[in-house]
Amino acid sequence: MLRECLDYLDVKEGEIVVDCTLGLGGHSSEMLRLVGPKGKLFSFDLDERNIAVAIPNLDAVGNNYKVIHDSFSSLKNRLKREGVSRVDAILFDLGLSSPHIDDAARGFSFQKDGPLDMRFDATQGETAADILHGRTESELADIFYYFGEERRSRRLAKAIIEFRKKARFESTLQLRDFITEVLGKGKPGKHSATCIFQALRIAVNKELEALELGLNQALELLAHDGRVVVLSYHSLEDRFVKQTFKQLATDLRDPNDPFGRRVLRPKSLSLLNKKPITASPEEIADNSRARSAKLRAAKKL
Repeated sequence: MLRECLDYLDVKEGEIVVDCTLGLGGHSSEMLRLVGPKGKLFSFDLDERNIAVAIPNLDAVGNNYKVIHDSFSSLKNRLKREGVSRVDAILFDLGLSSPHIDDAARGFSFQKDGPLDMRFDATQGETAADILHGRTESELADIFYYFGEERRSRRLAKAIIEFRKKARFESTLQLRDFITEVLGKGKPGKHSATCIFQALRIAVNKELEALELGLNQALELLAHDGRVVVLSYHSLEDRFVKQTFKQLATDLRDPNDPFGRRVLRPKSLSLLNKKPITASPEEIADNSRARSAKLRAAKKL
């Protein structure tokens, strides 16, 4: 959804813009091209391998950019170090980059055998295997229920606790087969392991916590008429973005005012699309991963 992102970001020459999820540099390269030599791009990514691939792509466009190896949850602090307190346009593309899925060694996909890692930054933090073997039954059930929306979370958590008394979860295919044995294969077109792998990935990378921190900082950093675009890929992300945008696009009125006229906090955002934008049939045909993407955009008042 590159074109849709750029349309809503409405990047202009000379602006300061931020790509919170550099990936391989596709969105960043276009944003850099649009700001021109008088503008500035800042791009964040936790994955050093993504950064290594993206930098030559950015260099081909210009040199007025800065890549920051950090989570966008540190957005405000890291930009402050660069002397930046206001930004004109900010993009969050919350999906996995292609190397995360295609490289079996990263452990994100249950289609290929690999270690149960799932870390965006492979140099630090817990792996998925660490979580499976380090959490209590109740904690695992909560991860599967809240992050994977799996209603049979307690059944799976209990089975994991029993399994790990005698063996370890080592690989993605091993975990996939175990989930299938406990929960069944799932509905046509959606394996039962899909939501469990999603839940583990979210827990490993603290994704929802990072999104809350990063989005709130982004909205604070936006200049007047600044634009923010968020591409999300599952309901948990989209729900949070929708609620945050809606809350800030509405006046907060005093509940004790019988006439409802007293405004405690005026609205600070204008919604650029009331319903999420989804990928076109042509893009989905070309890239099946785009089918779950939802785009929401807002402008700072």
